[in-house]
Amino acid sequence: MSFLASLPIIGKVLESSLGIVDQLVPDKDLAAKIKAGITQSVEDNAAKLDLAGADIVKTEAQGESWLQRNWRPILMLTIVSIIFNNYVLVPYLSLFTEKVAVLELPGGLWALLNVGVGGYVAGRSGEKIAKVLKGLN
Repeated sequence: MSFLASLPIIGKVLESSLGIVDQLVPDKDLAAKIKAGITQSVEDNAAKLDLAGADIVKTEAQGESWLQRNWRPILMLTIVSIIFNNYVLVPYLSLFTEKVAVLELPGGLWALLNVGVGGYVAGRSGEKIAKVLKGLN
């Protein structure tokens, strides 16, 4: 379950599902086999999704258009700039003047930043998994 630990949402859904198996299957050995099969299936499919996401990012990065190649980094840098402004620059400048602006960062942008960073991490993980799988074949 180490791979699923990096995917907390899928891990929580899997834990709930495995708990249901324990409730519905009285035979502990059969329940353990079912849970192992479910866990393996989820891990296999999560790895495939991870690789697919990495392929999308890779395709965008190799695109012909400058904007196609760079929209994700620009978006992430914009969000990081707002965070830097609000939590580093404004507190510092407030020591010298009261005329500094705090930029509003809607909750949706926080979520987008989490997805963007998570997508990058997942993409890098997918690349590493793909290299391992290629080495095994």
